[in-house]
Amino acid sequence: MEIDGRGSDRVAPSRRRLVAIMFTDMVGYSALAQADESSALSLLERHNQLLRPLFSRFSGREIKTVGDAFLVEFESALDAVRCALELQRSLHDYNAASADGGKIRIRIGIHVGDVVEVDGDLLGDAVNIASRIEPLADPEGISLTQQAHDQVQNKISIRFAKLPPVSLKNIRLPMSVYRVVMPWSSERADRVGPREVGGLNLAVLPLSNISPDPNDEYFADGLTEELITQLSHVQDLTVIARTSVIPYKLAPKSIAQVGSELGVDTILEGSVRKSGQRIRITLQLIDVDSQRHIWASSYDRDIGDVFAVQTDIAERTAGALRLELSKTRRPRLARKPTADPVAYDLYLRGLVAASEPDEKVIPEAVRYFEEATRLDPTFAEAFAAWANLYVMAAGDFLPMRDAMPKARALVARALELDPGSSDAHAALANIVLQFDNDWGLAETEFEKAISLNPSNAVAYRFFSLLLIVLERFDEAKEMCRRAIRLDPGRDSLQGTLAWAELESGNFDAAFAYAEKARDNQPASIGSHAMLGMFYLAAGRRSDAVREADTPLVGANDTERFDHALLNALVGRPEAARSVAAEVERGEAKSYTSASHLAMLYAALGETSRALDLLEQDYREGDRILWLYHRGVFFDPIREDPRFVALLRRYGLTVRSIRGSKVPTT
Repeated sequence: MEIDGRGSDRVAPSRRRLVAIMFTDMVGYSALAQADESSALSLLERHNQLLRPLFSRFSGREIKTVGDAFLVEFESALDAVRCALELQRSLHDYNAASADGGKIRIRIGIHVGDVVEVDGDLLGDAVNIASRIEPLADPEGISLTQQAHDQVQNKISIRFAKLPPVSLKNIRLPMSVYRVVMPWSSERADRVGPREVGGLNLAVLPLSNISPDPNDEYFADGLTEELITQLSHVQDLTVIARTSVIPYKLAPKSIAQVGSELGVDTILEGSVRKSGQRIRITLQLIDVDSQRHIWASSYDRDIGDVFAVQTDIAERTAGALRLELSKTRRPRLARKPTADPVAYDLYLRGLVAASEPDEKVIPEAVRYFEEATRLDPTFAEAFAAWANLYVMAAGDFLPMRDAMPKARALVARALELDPGSSDAHAALANIVLQFDNDWGLAETEFEKAISLNPSNAVAYRFFSLLLIVLERFDEAKEMCRRAIRLDPGRDSLQGTLAWAELESGNFDAAFAYAEKARDNQPASIGSHAMLGMFYLAAGRRSDAVREADTPLVGANDTERFDHALLNALVGRPEAARSVAAEVERGEAKSYTSASHLAMLYAALGETSRALDLLEQDYREGDRILWLYHRGVFFDPIREDPRFVALLRRYGLTVRSIRGSKVPTT
């Protein structure tokens, strides 16, 4: 559909203003309207309901709607692009949960230029240009002119693909137009200089262990993680986190399947053979689309030369993809983390043990890191990994008051040895977030960790939680999406994104994400419990009851807790009372914080006991209410002055949630 800018030249120049214009159009609507007018009108109404709230969220002003098209004005190109991204992401997730006939796909065009307003309508070439570049976008895509691109290219973390110059109707000169490369798109972003193969997104598949001793499996797994870290030093290369590639070790798939599932266009795969102090590493870098080998090489070295091998791999990958090693991170490739091969071997064993989400392996990982740093007290990477082990265990497997002071001492040593360690800064950010509740310093440290390693998925993941606490929901969603891009196999990230959508009032998107997380892991009690609590927050009790009916088959202690909590919230208290009694008697098999126990008591209506436990947690130093205080399970005590006082002691914003009335004193 085209918007006519007639008459703009006849309006006095003083009435002109410079704005960003967005034009949206629904894909396939005209054909649907001809085939089934009733269904088309129903879909159009849903389309309007989904889009309109997002315009105002980004300070957009709806000028008019013509059929299935919107014309929207923004004060800046940045607001317009951010709104467009949110529109497409929300619809993409909505479509993932919709039947074929109910999917809504739109194209978006954005331009910056002069307009004039006449009787509430906008006129001028800027309007025409936005409407005429919209068809150049893919379905679920965004196109923008050079003028809009120049205002946002260094202010937002998205990639663009430049199109050949295009001639537009009634526009004298050809225009430069860009497409936004969407996360789900297979299109590659343009770069300076030719690049015939490869791409900007890389996965390092788990190296195969072909050593004579099968117990050397840890070496292949640890080296895989080290290569992921080293390749993150290649500028503009997105490297998928280990947690998302490790499943392919037990269930190998074709290069095409891996590329599709992880959203990557380049894959590094190979094997390692360790025999005594000798290693043989064989690798090949493969372009997903063409299946061509970009490069392949074998390394026969002493184990002490493994760092030189890693450096060579990063340099060869960068060169082959026409990328550069980051100038700020290049020196890190040249440094040798340790001169002690035994310490390095122990470090790799520690990395592999620490990657297991099981409290039983924590003592084993600690022993490896402790011995590695004893052999080499200057081994910064080992100190940082040890610190992160405690950070990840705190609150879930170990009391915060026990784990965090140990983590603080370790991260201080790591930063003393290597101030440029992204992992150490991420650990420090988590310590000051979770243990000190210093929101400002936590944000500074997360930003530092990300600047040092833009592929640090852990930093993005926890930064998103901080931004939710600070009620900066749009930023939280962006951080979480970046984490998902780097670690697409971590299903809990879908839950975090769903939570951010829920807290920002975007219930449809929240349910789409949470339902996707549940459907990806239908046997996971936790995903059913989370979705059930989201339904309760939105007032959908019958849907919450359905999730609470999920049978407890092969559930661990955490899943039993989640199941009991949801059932208590829908009026079935028996399981919650049983779990609470086990914890109170000290019979629980795993660690349960006082704040988690308080959730059960609040859901059971035993508000005084719940408040006692929350105050105990704060007093003793566990202090995890910051993360959970918005949960529906605390609604029964939300207006209690003791609860409000606790939030203020944490430095949290105290305001009405789900209709509660916050006491003024």
